[in-house]
Amino acid sequence: MPKGIRPTQNRVRKAIFDILGDVRGLSFLELFAGSGAVGFEALSRGASGVAFVEENRHAQLAINSNIRALKLENCLLMSRRVEETIPFLHKSGKKFDLIFMDAPYSKVEASSKDADESLTKKTLQILGSYDILAPNGFLIVQHFKSDKLDKESAGMHLVKESKYGDTLLSFYRRAS
Repeated sequence: MPKGIRPTQNRVRKAIFDILGDVRGLSFLELFAGSGAVGFEALSRGASGVAFVEENRHAQLAINSNIRALKLENCLLMSRRVEETIPFLHKSGKKFDLIFMDAPYSKVEASSKDADESLTKKTLQILGSYDILAPNGFLIVQHFKSDKLDKESAGMHLVKESKYGDTLLSFYRRAS
């Protein structure tokens, strides 16, 4: 586990996959991957492959170490900023069945920041501009409970929210 990373708690990770159900054969993108724990969990549950996006060098080393230790072949680590990677994936024609996003935040930052300027909201806007979510896919956003997200955002609509302590999971699908 890299230092300075806030990993998704086990109970939150379990809740994500309990809500999603069967992910076998689905493609998975983890934005702001950190330790990659959610993506590795997706693989353990049968996802066809995982793309991790992480710019922090220490986190990249940890993810690569875990990929090698587990001898995984269906993983891709993109060592880039998320806001650069999303347009790149779009240009490459990539689509993902499941996109998980957990932008960095601290409780102090999340409670004092103007919600319109949160990294989570900015990334949602970028995702709305670049079509990388498969037609029946889900976008799962993990964020601090006070960082309120719109019910309709970037061509997607909120279908479920679940709260776990200070953490909120917001599940989005494409708007019809």
